[in-house]
Amino acid sequence: MPEFQDFVPQERLRPVLALSPDGRMVAYSSNAHGSYDLWVTPVAGGGARRLTRLVDRGVREIAWAPDGKSLVFTADREGDEQYRVYQVGVDGEEPAPLSRGPECQRVLAAVPFDLTGRLLVYAANDRDRTVQDVLVHDLADGSERRIVPPEGVVFEAIAVSPDGRWLTISGRSSNTDVAAYLADLTEPRVEPVCVTAGLDGRFFEAGPWDPDSTGFYLRTDLWGEFTAGARYDLTTKTLSSAARHDWDVEYIEAAGDVLVWSVNQDGRSTLYGRRRDVPLALAEIPAGVVSVLKLAADARHAVMLLSTASRPTEVAVLELSDDHVGRFRYLTDTRPPALRVIEPVQPEPVAYRSSRGRDVHALLYQPNDGGSGPRPVLLSIHGGPEAQERPGYAYAGLYQYLLAHGIAILAPNIAGSVGYGLTHQRLIYRDWAGVDLEDLDHAVQYLIAHPGVDARRIAVWGASYGGFAALSCLARLPYDWAAGISLCGPTNLVTLASACPPTWKVFVANVLGDPGTDADELTRRSPITRADDITAPLMVIQGANDPRVPRSESDQLVDLLRNRGVQVRYDVYPNEGHGFANRRNEIRAYQDMAEFLIAHLTKPSS
Repeated sequence: MPEFQDFVPQERLRPVLALSPDGRMVAYSSNAHGSYDLWVTPVAGGGARRLTRLVDRGVREIAWAPDGKSLVFTADREGDEQYRVYQVGVDGEEPAPLSRGPECQRVLAAVPFDLTGRLLVYAANDRDRTVQDVLVHDLADGSERRIVPPEGVVFEAIAVSPDGRWLTISGRSSNTDVAAYLADLTEPRVEPVCVTAGLDGRFFEAGPWDPDSTGFYLRTDLWGEFTAGARYDLTTKTLSSAARHDWDVEYIEAAGDVLVWSVNQDGRSTLYGRRRDVPLALAEIPAGVVSVLKLAADARHAVMLLSTASRPTEVAVLELSDDHVGRFRYLTDTRPPALRVIEPVQPEPVAYRSSRGRDVHALLYQPNDGGSGPRPVLLSIHGGPEAQERPGYAYAGLYQYLLAHGIAILAPNIAGSVGYGLTHQRLIYRDWAGVDLEDLDHAVQYLIAHPGVDARRIAVWGASYGGFAALSCLARLPYDWAAGISLCGPTNLVTLASACPPTWKVFVANVLGDPGTDADELTRRSPITRADDITAPLMVIQGANDPRVPRSESDQLVDLLRNRGVQVRYDVYPNEGHGFANRRNEIRAYQDMAEFLIAHLTKPSS
């Protein structure tokens, strides 16, 4: 039987890609040597080069300078989410800091430079910790212009237009309440204008520009439950449909006269394209999840990050052509040794009925080892909550390792999940441990009724929001759980709402609740309030530097449970934040989780 290490990808890639201006090189963030460093590799194929050698920092966002001679990136320290902006040459000299001022959150625009490379645009909360402004930084003279959002709105810079005049900005109040703004960078005092005010929809997320700067693309809910692609025309000041499907358009890219977009079809990504309104014949990509999509300026190819259930996240390229199907090929190979000797399990899409007559979509993984009889099962809850369980290579190989040990996995997309319409996504707003817990209750009922599942051996786990949901299951649902795991999961919603990153205050009030006015209700819904009802063996993993879920929350829960004699394993990582920035820590944590689950799920049920 292969060890857990045999299932771990050779390297892990963060969800960020950047194509060089000539389209010949692609930059990405990889932890191949421990920390997340900046790497570049030729699109034509060849050896990758490591441009940074960071020890306690990790590369988060990347962009090329217009001349193609250097890149800018953001990096934080040991997961503290306090980002600085750096510049590094393609020859890989020591990175030079570009941002000034105090430690704070900084977010690069997707297209942060003007055509000359003199202006660099990013968002930051340096002026007021609770407000995220947009900064236009003149790299020549060091001056800055500041674009301040309206009250209750968080600004995120999106893209400078090709002619350098315009900047698109997203103004967020929640993940489903997003407006599109336009700012004229030729004005000494930049005043943003909301170009989607008065329209019927609530979601308008700005995207790429037309090459001639006459308009830009965006994703919107203007025409229904699922997000569509649209184009905003600067002259007519109107929106027109650009890509509409019965599922969400998740990415849209434009270059020359080519438009390429990705659609999330029940969790799987499907690519579409057209040139001058004529559909492009695109090569079929492996069934999986596209997490980043970028189109070269000459529209001859697109690069993406792609993960499948049987192959970890890779950098890949799709060639585009008018007269034949272009080739799809991988630029990286992160496959672990185990996938070369065993047949990975593919998930089965299933659905079960929940409360209020709703159907919940889920992925069911069943071992293919030839064993017989009912299997133990892990109920796996994704984070977010506005995220989605999709058929990718999950959690550093955790799923496939458990499956190799005869453990089945059910991963549901409960209320709050994206991908199944905005109504389903918004159900969880200000109702944590409400409608989501109803869906998890029905997930257990689905498993109990399944002939291939041993109902006496069900465990539950999750990370971040998923950790909160797992703890809520252990505390509130009337089942004899075999075990549970919480990775950086909140235990006290009042503390979570109070301690969240300052710029998240608006989001948290809209999605979770206000810690000042809703404290009693948040307390009632918190796992810590029902800690006395947790009896199953529990594993808790916490980053000491976590800026979202303070360590004190986990300390309190663990103390309460241990005082009652509940079996608790508590692992604290001193140099980590909310999740893992260090490869060695990540591998150790997931291996320990896997062995904990195997120990409690594979012993004979009584």
